[in-house]
Amino acid sequence: MKLQKLIERMDLEVRSGRGAPDVEIRRGYVSDLLSDVIAHAQEAELWITLQTHVNIVAVASMKGLAGIILVQGREPERATVERAEKEKVPILVTKLPAYEMAGKLYDLLNAEKG
Repeated sequence: MKLQKLIERMDLEVRSGRGAPDVEIRRGYVSDLLSDVIAHAQEAELWITLQTHVNIVAVASMKGLAGIILVQGREPERATVERAEKEKVPILVTKLPAYEMAGKLYDLLNAEKG
């Protein structure tokens, strides 16, 4: 599924990466531990987290992730958005908790495979 389609279908708010609507999302990955994401997340996955600091961008960029979704209405720090723009890492925001966001992402991606 393309990132822009997910943004529209999930009513996500874009904080960075407006120029990356064609990014392909393969799967999701849910974790709040940077070391866990570094060890286990895979390229083209969309990372669901509540972390908002600048280090999330470095991890997402290093792993080639499709982007980051911040849950529970959390907002990224200013430095995080600035770094994300430089690194071309999309950051999206939802009011949903991680559990619901992951479930909805799972359903959408599986429905697309059809």
